[in-house]
Amino acid sequence: MGMDDSASLLFGPLVTIACGKLGDQLTSIIGAGLVSSGCLISTQATSISFLCVSMGLLLGLGFACLYQAAAVMTARYFKKRLALANAIARSGMGLTFILAPFTQLLIDFYGWQGTLLIFGGIMLNLVPSSMLLRPVIIKNLQDFSGRNVDSGSLTQSKHPAALTSHLDEISTTETQFNTSLDSPMQDSTVTNGLQETSNCYTPDRDSDRDCSHNNLPLQKEWNSNSWLVPSRQPLLDFSLLKDPFFCIFAWSFLFSQLAYFIPTFHLAARAKTLGIDSMDASYLISVAGIIETVSQLLSGWIADQNWIKKYHYHKTYLILCGITNLLGPLATSFPLLMVYTVSFAIFCGGYLALLLPVLVDFVGVPRLHSSLGFASFFAGIAAIAGPPIAGWLYDYTQTYACSFLFAGTCYLIAPISFFFEPSAHKPKLQKEKELNEVTT
Repeated sequence: MGMDDSASLLFGPLVTIACGKLGDQLTSIIGAGLVSSGCLISTQATSISFLCVSMGLLLGLGFACLYQAAAVMTARYFKKRLALANAIARSGMGLTFILAPFTQLLIDFYGWQGTLLIFGGIMLNLVPSSMLLRPVIIKNLQDFSGRNVDSGSLTQSKHPAALTSHLDEISTTETQFNTSLDSPMQDSTVTNGLQETSNCYTPDRDSDRDCSHNNLPLQKEWNSNSWLVPSRQPLLDFSLLKDPFFCIFAWSFLFSQLAYFIPTFHLAARAKTLGIDSMDASYLISVAGIIETVSQLLSGWIADQNWIKKYHYHKTYLILCGITNLLGPLATSFPLLMVYTVSFAIFCGGYLALLLPVLVDFVGVPRLHSSLGFASFFAGIAAIAGPPIAGWLYDYTQTYACSFLFAGTCYLIAPISFFFEPSAHKPKLQKEKELNEVTT
């Protein structure tokens, strides 16, 4: 596995702090600069150690900034179609197989240094792309009836219940309060020193949790189900480590990343050991990339229909990934390997598209930066450990079958935590019930 892939996950908490201090847009621009600089500096490399820093750490940190900022902004902009929007945003990852022949062509014409120079220039296009990550701004603090909300009077109240009472005086529409006192909101657009949130209903949860305060871009009016609360969320919310919902997601993300890179790296190698031509083996990787991209789009669209909770889809895809990899050693011919590749790519793309929506459902957008940073860090450790473990299994057994069995086992372990979601939800419901009683 490339060092930049693991580094992009390990730098998650650092990127969380950067986004909190500098904002998502500026952090993403810095990430684009780091990626481009890493490619340019690598043209002067004289050793592997040099490349580990320039191509590994610099690119890893840059991609971490780019991914996390874009992921959080996607969650802020989209609510109803978040799964599909996220699938579209990350669909390009499945098409990276196109870079392989393109890179080889550039190396043949310009050499490896010239190729890195070209890639460095291409990566600079990420700067204007990052500038598009503009925050959502509420222009008019008005409710649907056209009456102005006195923001000055709201700033004098530090208790969210008082803010809710103030809004109840303006409108007779019931305002549901579901923000706990120990979980203040963060990462929102601030107007006149105040932070806006909206009382959103999450259709794939039994009850409302913290939801996106910026789900509608350029919203110009406040309805009666909106309120203002002061923003005082820490840059890194360590209370997440005690949140059962975050622990459920982190467990699943860790074990899925432990297995994710193994089939991809060992598929072509196993095909060669079965006597399959190298060109045919490369087709397997290309097919996997195309199928994974299509699968992500379909998975996102299906999840947005809200027929069942999104984490149920996620859990099912992980189980199917595990079963597919456990059956992988039975594929001993090119047609059977193609069947395995297509099946795994479908299920893998399915769960990858739902990583962000499931996390948003579990912890909410206000704490998304911290939760994504911590979860990425844990997953980065797993991503570093997975391929070496699989390589050791091959050295010990002299067969790639054990690598696929190991990956399948990890995929089956990953969704176990989701079965505890109903149990973890009960204390939260009780806490919200008690809080509602206090506010009323």
